[in-house]
Amino acid sequence: MIDVRPSQQMRDLGVVQYGAGILAEPARAFDLPSERDEAERITDELFAAMERIGQVHPFAKGMGIAAPQIGIGRAAAVVQPPGDAPAIILLNPRITTSSDETDEQYEGCLSFFDVRGVVPRPLKITVETTTPTGETVTTVYDRGLARLIHHEIDHLDGLLYTARMRTGVAPIPVEEYRQTGSVWAYE
Repeated sequence: MIDVRPSQQMRDLGVVQYGAGILAEPARAFDLPSERDEAERITDELFAAMERIGQVHPFAKGMGIAAPQIGIGRAAAVVQPPGDAPAIILLNPRITTSSDETDEQYEGCLSFFDVRGVVPRPLKITVETTTPTGETVTTVYDRGLARLIHHEIDHLDGLLYTARMRTGVAPIPVEEYRQTGSVWAYE
């Protein structure tokens, strides 16, 4: 049996990998409601990608994926919180406020799944999104869900979590991460 690296497994599932230009470019916002059909089509593609990925990798603490990660440079992401909570669809998301209080946790990314890195993030964020019908919705997220949402919004801004890591701190191989005993696994 051939051991397939986690990043190769994600590539095989259609996830754009580190180094691709689309991951470093800000995603283009939707003009809603006029681009509603396009936004819904891309959202469906994100859900389909999450379904494929979820069949081969368990995400006990939730997962998210942004449109650039499936090769679409538009401002859409989907986040599946842990447990039975409904998925969160983010169209044109924008963080309007974030708490001064932060914590540092390991994060992983489907676009370079061979490593994990310790990332400081705010414990609470306020996010504005646009509904397919063009209305603006404001939602406050905290703790783990704030981290997960922030990670996906960063993708839409052309940022990877490594840009938020402290100077001098580098990602560690996933094998080493598994030995840390850390229970944090948003990816």
